[in-house]
Formats: sequence, structure tokens, C-alpha cells
Amino acid sequence: MGNCCSDVGGGMAAVSGAASSAATGNQNDAVDMYLRSHGIHGLFSQIELSFSATSLRDRDVFSKSDPMVVVYIKERDGAINEVFRTEVVLNSLTPTWIAKYTITYHFEVVQNLLFKVFDVDTQYHNVEMKMLKLEEQQSLGEACCTLSEIVTKPNRSLTLDLIRREESVSSTHSQHCGKLTVHAEECFSSKSTADIILRCIDLESKDLFSKSDPFLVISKLVESGISIPVCKTEVLKNDHNPTWKPVFLNIQQVGSKDSPLVIECFNFNSNGKHDLIGKVRKSLADLEKLHLGREGENLYLPTLVGHNYENKILNSKLLVDKFSETAQHSFLDYLAGGFELNFMVAIDFTASNGNPRLPDSLHYIDPSGRLNAYQKAIYGVGEVLQFYDADRRYPAWGFGARPIDGPVSHCFNLNGSSNYCEVQGIQGIMMAYTSALFNVSLAGPTLFGHVINRASVVACDSLSTGAKKYFVLLIITDGVITDLQETKDALVKASDLPLSILIVGVGGADFKEMEILDADKGERLESTTGCIASRDIVQFVPFRDVQNSPSCCCSSRFYYCFRIIRGV
Repeated sequence: MGNCCSDVGGGMAAVSGAASSAATGNQNDAVDMYLRSHGIHGLFSQIELSFSATSLRDRDVFSKSDPMVVVYIKERDGAINEVFRTEVVLNSLTPTWIAKYTITYHFEVVQNLLFKVFDVDTQYHNVEMKMLKLEEQQSLGEACCTLSEIVTKPNRSLTLDLIRREESVSSTHSQHCGKLTVHAEECFSSKSTADIILRCIDLESKDLFSKSDPFLVISKLVESGISIPVCKTEVLKNDHNPTWKPVFLNIQQVGSKDSPLVIECFNFNSNGKHDLIGKVRKSLADLEKLHLGREGENLYLPTLVGHNYENKILNSKLLVDKFSETAQHSFLDYLAGGFELNFMVAIDFTASNGNPRLPDSLHYIDPSGRLNAYQKAIYGVGEVLQFYDADRRYPAWGFGARPIDGPVSHCFNLNGSSNYCEVQGIQGIMMAYTSALFNVSLAGPTLFGHVINRASVVACDSLSTGAKKYFVLLIITDGVITDLQETKDALVKASDLPLSILIVGVGGADFKEMEILDADKGERLESTTGCIASRDIVQFVPFRDVQNSPSCCCSSRFYYCFRIIRGV
């Protein structure tokens, strides 16, 4: 067994085999590893796009058009890259193309797509499709959308109006060019995951002055006979009768329940040269039988006898304390079931942000249009969530300011209304935020409890009506809170509600107390009365850590929100 990781701590950690959809780019490996180690799929799915069109323009004289769809991805920097071409459908103004485009759907990324339909001239019909020069073909129109717009439709079909490029730029009365329908289907794989607890008894000692430090490696066997590791447990020090934490194996990842697996038990050595204690060869179905029969399987150790290896049967045994199968639903399953994500925002208006009229203030509105940190955070999170909120009406609050002729408020409606807190769209939040800067006086202190309780009321009211909604509260702040225990009390109370809280820290303050609220290290929050939070609903991120990486903040943090939606 060679080196598992570059450091001892990493090498002793578990690495689960729960499979996730293949993904390319923009994924947070650390977060993905954390989720997979808990048997949870990431927020990405393989999506297959299919295309059909109606009422296309007829550009041929003696026959109908011969259309082809070309797909482009529009990058954040404005670059447009071609990624796919369908086949050419001959003589059709209502084509349905057979070729499908497979794309990795990322919840946390706004994926902009551009579709162009071309009429392929007859003289090029014998030319290989990918060799066609598009500038030599006639344009039938183009359309654009985001991938999120497609997958959030009830039937995952979006019909777009095709327009000509020159008409889309200069004319509001473009000539009718037909319609393009894009349909999305999730590439189904096995959603069954085996949850297994393994233990061994009577392991042999491989260390001279202490007991062994055992861990398991589970590998699948491929047709060539090579074993490919898919899972590794944590290392248990000085233990000859170890019981490891649960491992999660996606059934498709290992092939099937009947596919052979090799389970090897090693003694951990910090130099990476781990000693093989023994191993067994069993399928998932065999492990399930061991669990049901409450039987153990003797380990064996390949031993050189003469010029050949023989399997020496050991007294050590592998036992299966738990074996269960669970369905791991994807994020798209929840969307298909009618769930919505609802966005709420609360903005820190305390005096520590600085005078909004001065350029060094975190609230400074730059006349050139350059966004401040608060505006960037609102856009960064809001542009992702807006596609999953049907009415795009967002509760928006401020805290830590003194409205005109009033006392300091720790939760006031950002739109200035005394009756309702919602604004329309992300632009509505931005306008209300800018307006509030000129209608309140920055004050303090920094208290979170009030806005968390207000968001909890919204989530509770929705839950009581049976609505399929999950709420994400974005709190943007520049400093350390002064109501830590009151905030803990509010969070413990909110932990049973369909609510997650994303706290973004702007500026250069010390945010150590925020890490306390973000209980990623495993210790649940405790209220004044001794109640323990039923789950961790807070994620904190310093804006300075992600401001130069547009997708990083959303990527890792919304993976987390999905974990909470899953009820883990």
C-alpha cells in the first residue's frame, strides 16, 4: 500500500466512495470531498439537452431548409466558446434533432448558453459535421438562456424565440424566425447508496511495542483484474478490535451489488509503507448476507510458499454491523418535486462601516458604477438563487441603524415601508439598499438575533401552510457581533425550520466569533436553556477570501445549503 496523502493527518482520514456525478470545473474539491465522506452527492448533475424547432425560416429555393443547432457557452469574461453541434436534418422547418448535448449542471454557477440554428447548404451535405465552416452557412436565428432557466421549468422544457443577430441589436420588431425548444433530462445513474459499518476482531499486531493502527481500503475489481480503490476508512490507533465509522458506497460506482470487492485491512505507518494485515473478497450482496446472518468472514493473507503465493487463513474476522440502502436524490429531483429556494437578505448598517459618503467606507456608492463589497455579495448570491424563486420577491432588511427621527433599529425594512419587507428582484434589493443609505444614520451595536428571528417567522409561516419552500438568509456584516448568546438562542430555535443562513464578512475585521456560529467542527450550538441545535444551519465566509474568485463563494456554500435541505 503506497502513500495515501502527502501528510500524516490526511493519510489517517477517511475517504468515502459515495459517487457523485462527473463534473468539470468550478467545483470545490474540499467541500465535495466532505460531502462525499458523508454519503452526499454534490450539487451538480449530468444533464442531457435535446432540441426541436418549429416555424423555421425557409432559406432554400427548391426545398426546405436543412437545419443544424450549434451550442455555445458564454463565459463570465464575455468569451463565447462552441461546445456542440447536432446533426443536419434535411428538408424540415419543424426538425427534431437526435444528437444530444451532455453538460454538467452546477447549481452554484450561472451557466449562460447560446444556441444558433444554421441552414446547411446542399453542397456541404457530404462534409463531416464538425468540419463545416459556419461562416459559409446561412443563419436561421439564435437564442440564449441560462441552464437554470431550463431545469427549473416544470417539464424541464424551455421554448425560445429565434431572432437574427442584426435584428436583435437594432430592431425591436424583429422578423419572426421560429422557435427553438430545449429540453433537459438528467442522466440517470444509480441513486442507491449502501451505508455500511464494518469492524474487525482479533487483528494481529504489526507493531513491535504497541497494537496495530488499522484502517480499511475497499477496492473494486475491473475486468483486467486490476483493483481500483473506491473507499478508505479512518485510522484507529492501537486497536485490535476496531469498529470504523460508516462508509458509503454508491452501487453504480462499484458496478453492481454482485460486483466483486476487495476489502484490505492495513496497519498505518507514517512513512506511507502500510503493512497488510489481511483481506477478504466480497460483493455488496455478500456483505449484506454477512450482516443479516450476523456472521464474520475470516481474513486471509497472501503468503509466499516456495515460488507461489497461497492464501493463509487468519483468525482475524471482518464483521458487518450495519448494511442499509438509501436513495440519494439529486438537487434536480427536489426541483421536479416543486421545491423553491427563497432568498432573504439582511445588511449591516452599523457605524463601523464608515461614512457612506467617503470613499474609504464599505458602504461607499462609487459614481463610476464600481460595486462595493456589500453590492458584490448581494449580486454573487442573488444571481444564483433568483432562478429558483418563482416570484422573485425577496424580504430585505437592514440592522444597526437609526431611521430618521427614530431609535436604533436592529431589523428594519430596507424598502422604508412599515408594512411589508419584500422588494422585486435583485435590482430591487440594490435600489432599496442605496436608498436606505441616504435615509438612515449608521449606528450600532451589531446584533444578529433580531433579523434571524424575523427570518424564522417567515420560514415558520411558510412551513405551517405546507409550502414547498426552503429559505436562505444572507447576512452581510463588517464586524463582530455583540449578542453572541442571543444569536445562538435564535439559531438553535431556527434549526428545525427550512432555513439556512449564509454570513458574509466584509472588511478586515476579526471574524473569529463567526466561526463559532459556523459549527463545521462538529459541536452543535447550545441555547441558554441547554437546548442543542438539531443541525448546523450557518455557513460563514470572509468576503476577502473569495472576492477574486467569482464562483468560489457560491460553490462551496451552496453545496452546504443543499446538505441542509437533504436533512442531513
